[in-house]
Amino acid sequence: MNSCPCGSGVAYSDCCEPVINGVRPAETAEQLMRARYSAYVGVQMDFIFESTHPDHRQGYDHAGTKEWAQNSEWLGLDIIATDKGGQEDSIGQVEFVARFKDKGVAREHHECGQFKRKSGKWYFTEGAMVKPKPITVVKIGRNDPCTCGSGLKYKKCCGK
Repeated sequence: MNSCPCGSGVAYSDCCEPVINGVRPAETAEQLMRARYSAYVGVQMDFIFESTHPDHRQGYDHAGTKEWAQNSEWLGLDIIATDKGGQEDSIGQVEFVARFKDKGVAREHHECGQFKRKSGKWYFTEGAMVKPKPITVVKIGRNDPCTCGSGLKYKKCCGK
């Protein structure tokens, strides 16, 4: 069994391949997102273009997208969250992380993709990069209790 590149655990022939080849449409926004990832892995740029909503195809760089897909080593897809995008919905949102190597450097593409259903067919409309959450560090004052739990002031304990 050839597992699907989308990470579903299902065989490619039963998962994304029928969607990419037009045998059956994606039933949900997440299913379309998974098929689009698999299309990048397989460098199937016609599907990427066709699964983009017609109102959002202007400026699509077919050659550049194909070159990027070919030169990337695809490592996996993680679906973080979905909002709507079900069989009864007309819009949906899928947050995902696509992991890949570009020129040997491991990278992550963390995006929140927007999807719209038109005439019963799901389309990708646009995506927004998800910004990393800032790291917050609690600053310990010299006169605060020590974090080790000794009961001493920080300056008299671990802060020496």
